[in-house]
Amino acid sequence: MEGEPKPSDELSRFLDSGIYELHNSNAVFIDPVRVLNRSYTRFRVSPSTYYSRFFEYEHPAQESNPSSNPKKRKRKSKKKDRSLNEKEQAAEKRHQAVPLLLKAHESLLGAADFPAIMSKIRSVFCSSAELSGGEEHSFIELGKVWQAPLYDITLDFKSSLLENETDNGENRINERRVLPIFHNLVVNDKPEDVEAEFLKRHYILPRLSCFYMSDLGQIRNIVPAASESGFNLIVIDPPWENGSARQKSVYPTLPNRYFLSLPIKQLTHTGGALVALWVTNREKLRNFVEKELFPAWGVRYISTLYWLKVKGDGSLISDLGLFHHRPYECLLLGYCNGNEMDSGCLSEFMPIKDKRIIISIPGGYSRKPPIGELLLEHVPGVKSARCIELFAREMLGGWVSWGNEPLHFQDLRYFETVNM
Repeated sequence: MEGEPKPSDELSRFLDSGIYELHNSNAVFIDPVRVLNRSYTRFRVSPSTYYSRFFEYEHPAQESNPSSNPKKRKRKSKKKDRSLNEKEQAAEKRHQAVPLLLKAHESLLGAADFPAIMSKIRSVFCSSAELSGGEEHSFIELGKVWQAPLYDITLDFKSSLLENETDNGENRINERRVLPIFHNLVVNDKPEDVEAEFLKRHYILPRLSCFYMSDLGQIRNIVPAASESGFNLIVIDPPWENGSARQKSVYPTLPNRYFLSLPIKQLTHTGGALVALWVTNREKLRNFVEKELFPAWGVRYISTLYWLKVKGDGSLISDLGLFHHRPYECLLLGYCNGNEMDSGCLSEFMPIKDKRIIISIPGGYSRKPPIGELLLEHVPGVKSARCIELFAREMLGGWVSWGNEPLHFQDLRYFETVNM
C-alpha cells in the first residue's frame, strides 16, 4: 500500500524463503511454515495449527516477575539445595559451554527487522482457521492389525489447466493411483502437491516426495540396491526413551539399543552422506551417541547445531537456567563415508560451523523445524542431493520419508487451500 515502508532486502528474502540470517551472530531465524510451504502449490500449511502451542504467550514482564511463577522458583531453589550428581555435573558443564545461545537470542531481539518479522507471522496466524476435522487415524495401531497389507491409499492427481481455460472442473483430467499404504514406497512424482485419501480421511503429499510407512523391522526395505542410489543427507529423529512422551502418550518410544541396527552405512550414497541426528539434553543419551551409536553407524562426529525455541513475541519458551526444561535441543552432525569418499575429501565441500544456532517458534509436540535447506551446502557427493528422513512424522518436497507415521502432519486438517 502507498505510504508503507519498503521492506529491507533481508526481510524480503525472509518473506520468500522463511530464513533470516542474523548479522554478527552464528544464528539464523526461520519460520517453519514459510519453509514448508515452498513444497506446496495448491495447499499451504496452516500457521494456526503449526504454532498453536507457543503463539499465545505471556507478556515478558510477567515472566520476569518472580512472584508470577512459583513453580519455576521452587524448581530453581531445589537445584540449589542439593549437590549435582556426576551425570548432572557433566550435563551442566556441556550447558555452560554454550554461552552463544544468549547472544543469539539478543541478536534476534535486536534485529532491525524483528518487529516486522513477528508482525508478518502474527498476521497470517490470526487469519487462519482453527484445527478441525475430527479424530485422526493412528497409523501406528493400524500398521499392527492383520488387515494392514490390504489397506490402500488413493492418490488423486489433477492435471494443470490449459491456457485460457476456467477451473469449472470439466477441463480437469484426473489420474488416480491406488497403492498399498503400508510396506510400500508411495510416490508423488509430480512437480505439485497431490491430495490422497485413506479410510475417508484426506492427506496432502508435497511435490516430488515419497514415503515408506513401516515399523523398524522393515527399515531395510528402503536400502537402495546400489550405493549410487543412496542418500547424501540423512536426518534422523528417533523416538528416544522419554518420560514426558510416555506420560502424554504422544508416540511410543524405543530403548536406545534398538537404534544401533539402523542401516546408515547401507543408506549412504557412494559419495558419502551428512548425517544429522536429533537428541535430547540427557547426558546419558549424549554419551551413548558419541561412544556407541555413531561408531556403530560408521559416522564421524563433526559439530553440534542448536535449536533455540522462542514464543510468538520472541521470548524464550523457558528460562535458560532451568536444569530439566531447557529451551533448546541439539542436532548432532557427522559424516558417513561412501565407497568413493575418505576423510581427506572433507575439505571439498563447505565446512560446518560448530555451535550454529537455529531460532524458531516450535510446532506440535516433538515436531522439528525443517532444517534440510540449511544443511544442503555441507552435503558431500552428487548435486542435487538425495535426502531422507528417518522416523519422519511429516513429508518434505523432494525427500523420502520413512517411519511408522510419516503422514501424521500431512492430514488435511493441518492445511489450507490456496485460492488460485
